[in-house]
Amino acid sequence: MPLSQIKVLELANILAGPLIGQFCAELGATVTKVEHPEGGDPTRGWHAAGETQGEVSAYFSCANWGKRSIALNIATDEGANIVKRLVQRSDVVIVGYKPGDEQKFGLDYATLRELNSRLIYLQITAYGTEDPRPGFDAIIQAESGFTYLNGEASGGPVKMPVALVDVLAAHQLKEALLLALMKRERNGEGSYLATSLLAAATASLANQASNYLHAGVVPKRMGSEHPNIVPYGNIIQTADGREIVLAVGTERQFREFSNAIGLPSLPDDERFATNNDRVTNRDLLQALIRERVQSMPSHELEAELGRRKVPFGYVNDMPAVFELQESRKQLFGSGKGLRTVAFTGDVFERIDLSPPPRLDEHRSEILQELSD
Repeated sequence: MPLSQIKVLELANILAGPLIGQFCAELGATVTKVEHPEGGDPTRGWHAAGETQGEVSAYFSCANWGKRSIALNIATDEGANIVKRLVQRSDVVIVGYKPGDEQKFGLDYATLRELNSRLIYLQITAYGTEDPRPGFDAIIQAESGFTYLNGEASGGPVKMPVALVDVLAAHQLKEALLLALMKRERNGEGSYLATSLLAAATASLANQASNYLHAGVVPKRMGSEHPNIVPYGNIIQTADGREIVLAVGTERQFREFSNAIGLPSLPDDERFATNNDRVTNRDLLQALIRERVQSMPSHELEAELGRRKVPFGYVNDMPAVFELQESRKQLFGSGKGLRTVAFTGDVFERIDLSPPPRLDEHRSEILQELSD
């Protein structure tokens, strides 16, 4: 495994930091999670309706497979000293404190680098290291524009159902970590790397940001539709009640799509001849498509779109998602765990991980290692 010799110390809670830790565990690293003695990672208590209290929560389980847990109060000399001893034996430390807290507890990069010059220090904040405000994903979604853009045109702003900003920030630091490991391999030196939830979110606005920055167009809520492509993202109900999503991205696909739904003259209509025309006449085209698709059974539409290689998909609930073969490849732990590593290849092999740890489960084991 590519990270089998790497030791990771996780001083982070909730989602972004723990996702980095599980990513490292999936690639073979030994990951030690430091939690507060009073309750540990707050997500341990974030039980969904119907979950049994006292069990490891489903939320905690989404990002904490393959780790060891030790409960330490870093505000005490004893807790801080144990953490520093762990740092001396670690390759990577993941820090998710509010800016300034790392200095208060003596766990800032400058201090820890004196203990371990090869240390790779990954820091996650809400708004950057100069802004001490705490921030959760829902707030950053709102402040970075995602919430404003999300939702139906006729409705209000809506938070996305996944803490996507946390996921995006984790991806930023996972990429940074791999670069830091390459650097250390060359010159033996550690690194300091940081991102904020706000920076990661802003960097991910993609075409919505460039529509504004390049064209001066302020994006607005459009439901599932796309501001630059039509028909793309449309959700239409078929005759038998199944909801289907269209993604017609090229002129060839539009012609094939038009044939598939029995409206072959659409591409020859000057109102719909090019993508620019279709964007201009969006509402009229959508009405024609919706009327036709709603008269077709899903199996008939699926067959025609598939035969003509027109991208489409069904709107799936969670059980349907994990009936898909490719989605099932992301499961481990008898179907209870969700892999965060979604690539395959010859650089590593997929392994099962130990279940999410109970709070302080590995104290004796970890302290014994420090005494060896």
